[in-house]
Amino acid sequence: MEELGKILKKVAITNTSEDNKSNESLIPKKNNPCPECNGVGWQTKNVPVGHQDFGEILICSCQSTKIDTEKTKKLYRYSNLESLKRFKFETLKDDYWKSDTTVNLEYLKSLTEIKKYTDSLKGWLILTGPHGSGKTHLASAIGHSIIDKGHLVLFVHVPDLVDHLKSTFHPTSDTSYSELFEQVKNTPYLILDDLGLQISSPWAQEKLRQILNYRYNLELPTVITIGDNLSKFDPYILSRIKDTNNGKIIDLSKTISKTTTSIGDIPIAMQKTMTFGNFILERQNLTSDQYSSLSAALKSSQSFAQNPDGWLTLYGETGVGKTHLAIAIAVEQIKNNSNVFFAFVPELMDHLRFTYNPQSDVQYDTLFDEVKNASLLILDDLGKERSSTWAIEKLYQIIVHRHNSRLPTVITSMLDFKDELDPITSRVQDGYISQVVPIKAPDYRNKKKSSSRRYSKR
Repeated sequence: MEELGKILKKVAITNTSEDNKSNESLIPKKNNPCPECNGVGWQTKNVPVGHQDFGEILICSCQSTKIDTEKTKKLYRYSNLESLKRFKFETLKDDYWKSDTTVNLEYLKSLTEIKKYTDSLKGWLILTGPHGSGKTHLASAIGHSIIDKGHLVLFVHVPDLVDHLKSTFHPTSDTSYSELFEQVKNTPYLILDDLGLQISSPWAQEKLRQILNYRYNLELPTVITIGDNLSKFDPYILSRIKDTNNGKIIDLSKTISKTTTSIGDIPIAMQKTMTFGNFILERQNLTSDQYSSLSAALKSSQSFAQNPDGWLTLYGETGVGKTHLAIAIAVEQIKNNSNVFFAFVPELMDHLRFTYNPQSDVQYDTLFDEVKNASLLILDDLGKERSSTWAIEKLYQIIVHRHNSRLPTVITSMLDFKDELDPITSRVQDGYISQVVPIKAPDYRNKKKSSSRRYSKR
């Protein structure tokens, strides 16, 4: 081994101004360094020696942006909203509420009240209305706005919350009951999605009472979506919900026409805006790999639309165009008078749960059979956001039936399915019936369409 003294001598010999200049080429340079700090990441004030600020190191604004980005990522990981990133105020479409003047006026009135709450974030906000009225979209939009302000928010689907609380009692659970329960109780901003009559066990009712009562007494900001009739609720919970001194109830049932509540249908607005003809392939600053990925996904989708056979699964990050291509396939099949059933998976699970309710106008078996046997089924956003045992079992039954019958199915997901070993994803991976297509591209919704194709070669 070389002696330390010899090593230090070598360092001293090479540490000359001339060699420093030659060694500058060894330091990786950024293509577009920050003009303020030249890529260093920090600055010092230009003041004379002896000034109180002389030598003070300041973080450059370019680093502040990176810090804010990391903070936002952490907030999203905490929030459970990563799978709902497309549900923001900016993505609300008036066409979902049709063109009826009365309907639109009620919608705008409700939206104004919701945005007022988002600005103040005080008290409780209760969103009621039938399934398909936009409650989850609006609640999610509130959550994204809270994150944009730099605050912690937790979005929880109530049936899943109850399942998770029960699972914490299992010896193999990674999370203790008290940890999860305290997190939900004390989170600065809480969104409870789909609080309903399906929470019927005395144990579940008691847990919800404790959470709601705790947040009610401390006046902690809470958003709740409810699809059931309020008069059917537990009187204790109802007394907290209906206290006008603590919050506001907004009924969304008046903001939609009856035809928009039909699950399985694709809104006219989506059919018009999500076609193969207006799929944005030529996007700014694409790498060659990203452009190839988009082209392959488009060709696979067009081929499937011409001859729906087997399954097509499109996976990738949010905003890459998965849903757009899935809808475009549906549009082509609708032109051929095919029976297309489109379902946003979390919403489908909500509808299936709701059909257990005796007050439901639709029987569970009727809806379940319609989904299982549709000529073309589109499952949008198949993922982990609905992880309750009940939801997994229903999805499994749908997937197995369509897999065994080789019924045409399109799936979009943020999962790549490579590392998944459960029975659902094993069928998605089946190469005999399913084609799995990755889409590796940036979020196109925040980019303007390039006048010409731009991508860099690697």
